[in-house]
Amino acid sequence: MTDDEAHSVERVLGRAWTDETPWDVLTALTELDDRMAGHEGERRAAELAADAFAEAGARDVSVDAFDLAVWTRGDCSLAVTEPTERTFEAIALPYAPAGDATGRLVDVGFGTESAFEESDVEGAVVLASTDSPPGERLVHRMEKYGRAVDGGAAGFVFYNHKDGQLPPTGSLRFGDEGELPAVGVSKETGAWLREYADRDGRVTLSVDATTESGTGRNAHAVLGPDTDEEVVVVAHHDAHDIAEGALDNGCGVATVVAAARVLADLDLDCKVRVASVGAEEVGLHGSAALAESLDLDAVRAVVNVDGAGRYRTLRAFTHGTDAFEAVLDDLAERTGHPVEVDETIHPYSDHWPFLRRGVPAVQLHSVTPERGRGWGHTHADTRDKADSRNLREHGMLAALLVRVLTARDVPRPDQSALRDRLLAADVRPGMEAAGVWPADWE
Repeated sequence: MTDDEAHSVERVLGRAWTDETPWDVLTALTELDDRMAGHEGERRAAELAADAFAEAGARDVSVDAFDLAVWTRGDCSLAVTEPTERTFEAIALPYAPAGDATGRLVDVGFGTESAFEESDVEGAVVLASTDSPPGERLVHRMEKYGRAVDGGAAGFVFYNHKDGQLPPTGSLRFGDEGELPAVGVSKETGAWLREYADRDGRVTLSVDATTESGTGRNAHAVLGPDTDEEVVVVAHHDAHDIAEGALDNGCGVATVVAAARVLADLDLDCKVRVASVGAEEVGLHGSAALAESLDLDAVRAVVNVDGAGRYRTLRAFTHGTDAFEAVLDDLAERTGHPVEVDETIHPYSDHWPFLRRGVPAVQLHSVTPERGRGWGHTHADTRDKADSRNLREHGMLAALLVRVLTARDVPRPDQSALRDRLLAADVRPGMEAAGVWPADWE
């Protein structure tokens, strides 16, 4: 980089340091009533992102629709019938079918494969924690639900492991209606239900919900030179309807907007596509539609901004592409801002439709205070948890990373090596239970 180029970058970053636009974007997103996939709030979120891209100086701004199974929440109830009679607050889990379930309570704890093997869940209402075994891999919610279905359970109750009377939500399937009525309850309710399970308790639960054909929305635009090759920067604007979706993933969209406003004033070696996609929370449908619409042979890399902007320190998941580590280490050294590099591979965010088809992908997240999603997927995912400083700084770091990637050839991930790494991490059982293990990897 020449001295003139360095000074130009410094001027751009100086302006970004006081830019309140990312915070304004987060505010606008969190003011929307319902950003659930396929609902009016998600459509408005896509339009809001498109307007922000245009204001940043991007061109070819577009809002595209894609087909989606749209789930709509209705009423929900949960009651203990034995050894006493009590009702508890609960919320239906997305893609839970309408229906009733009655049965004995069986607690499977972390919901691991061994826990289900040791439990007779046939005809039972299964209790499973949002937590995973300490020091071991994440056991995803869809994995636990899938095992309950396979075991012949009558219903599923997902209890939080965090204090605060916060029932958790989260999709049960990737884009399809599930088989069992399922609800989320708070840690405090979970404690009672676990005790009642030990006392041969029984419950009845009821879910009213619909799944209908509809559409989701993606917004995208381009910056930089008009080249065939491009770097894609993506975040999801949908959120669960029980909260504002500030951390998950309003902060991510605001971070992409912050990055776009920096990139618009930098010299880039190839085109950059900034995108805000829908329906991530219910099956990565927006990112899958975006990937399908692009020439992936011409995509140098994907930067998935899901989790960035939430907390002080940036974390980057390299998803099997070791070449990202040197780029990220250099970024941290040049800026004096730490970037924690994590080699973990997972299929549960918007990088997966690209990574699965051979595009190198890095996910920008945040170093969280503790394991788990924290406030995400609960009523407490609200704007007061966010900090405008984090949005600006992560936006600047993301922009500098993308600028490097426009000038660098990153090796494309070998699919057999990717498969082997996932097998070594022992995530195949969970991916199969969730229905996301690729059929051609058998």
